[in-house]
Order: sequence, then structure tokens, then C-alpha cells
Amino acid sequence: MKFIILGCGSSTGVPRPDGYFGNCDPKNRKNYRTRCSGLIKTSKENILIDTSPDLRQQLLRHKITKINKVLFSHMHADQTHGINDLRPFYLNSKKQIDVYADKETSFYLKKTFSYIFKSYSKEYPATLKINNLKNIFSIKDKNKILKIKSIKVEHGKVKSNCFIIDKKIAYISDVNKIYSKDYKYFQNLKFLIIDCLWYENHPSHFNLETSLSIIKKFKPKKGILTNLSHVLDYAELKKKLPNNVIPAYDGLTIDL
Repeated sequence: MKFIILGCGSSTGVPRPDGYFGNCDPKNRKNYRTRCSGLIKTSKENILIDTSPDLRQQLLRHKITKINKVLFSHMHADQTHGINDLRPFYLNSKKQIDVYADKETSFYLKKTFSYIFKSYSKEYPATLKINNLKNIFSIKDKNKILKIKSIKVEHGKVKSNCFIIDKKIAYISDVNKIYSKDYKYFQNLKFLIIDCLWYENHPSHFNLETSLSIIKKFKPKKGILTNLSHVLDYAELKKKLPNNVIPAYDGLTIDL
């Protein structure tokens, strides 16, 4: 089983659509960042976390030929607006793909992409089925049960869901506050993949100082910084980090 960081860029990606790299060196491939999505890959299933606007590019790059389930963290465009790219997987299987979202995100998806969840004609059937995101999500893989726990965190004016996979990996792509009542779930993980937008403060995201303080508090074996903006050059950022912390890059793969 594997966890793949399909994309680790902030809402505009790096470079931005206008070609702007900011502080990032365009000669370093790890500075080319698509918007945030993740993939849990088991022997039988591919479980996608969020549908980045860059989803098509990400799936092609990793030769992903099936998607079995999708978990949504929250409603923002950089996590949802690649949802149309799931249609070919329905065409292959002729079965609606189950997607899981909280109440607010479900409302947004059904309103914004109504044609995806409702059949308008025989030629354009519903391709996805929306389900309530549970606190615990179980997946059977051979003789093992993989458990994914969702936990709400603050992300500016909305709540976002982070996912703890098999008590080994926490994936928190968008956050500016973790509630103290949930700290116990983040202690002593193997990997903590966490939001780190840039150096300055931001109302919706952790910055480098906050991300590092959270990693120090929870003591994972390895901290991985994601949702990286054009402000953060990969090589320069890596120089500033302790030995147990690295910047993410598109395609970074972790064995579960």
C-alpha cells in the first residue's frame, strides 16, 4: 500500500498560470507544483483525496487507470474543480463512483456540479454518488483492514477535514488551527503531511514557523510540508528545515 502526494502546490500552483515562479528556481523540477491532491493506493483500490484542478495531469503522470472512491477535505476550488476528470472512470466501469464529503462540501458540490450527481438524460447519466463523510472509514485490503479517520480543523472561514491513515500518516493540506481536543490523534505518527503556505502569517494557512512548531509538538518520525506557494523554493526551504522535515514535491510516494 502506498500514499502518493499527487500535487503539493498552493491554489495557483507553481509556476502560476501567468508563468510567474516567484522565488522558485525553474531549473529544479521539484519546484513545479500542481494543486493539492493525494492518493491512497491499495492492492485492490485507489482512494483519491480531493479533485485538484490539475487532476487530469496528475492521473496521467502516475498511470492511474481506476478510481474507486474519493474523499473531499473541503469545498474550495483548488480541492474540487477537477471533479469532471472522474467521468472517464465511470465510463470504464459503468458504475457511479462513491464520493464522500461533509455536509457543507456536499451542498457546494451538488449545487455547483449538479449534472454530475443527477441524470439529465440517457446520454448524460449521473457519474458520481455523494455520501456523508464518516469519522472512521474502513477499507479491506487482503487480510488487513485499513482505517481512515477524518478530523475537522479550521481553515479560515470554513472547516476542512484532515485524514489519518492507519494511525501512521496524517494528511492536513489546508489548516490554520487544529483543535486541542484532537491532539491525541496526531501524536507519534510515522508521517505528518502538513500545510505550509509561506513564511508570513496567513488567515487560512499555517506558515513555516507554525508548521514546524506543530511538527515539534506531535513528534512524527517525518514531517512533510505541502500546499507550498511560489514564495518557497524547494532547495532554499530544505536548508532551513530540521533533519526530520522535508518539503513535499509532486509524486512523493510513501509506503504504508
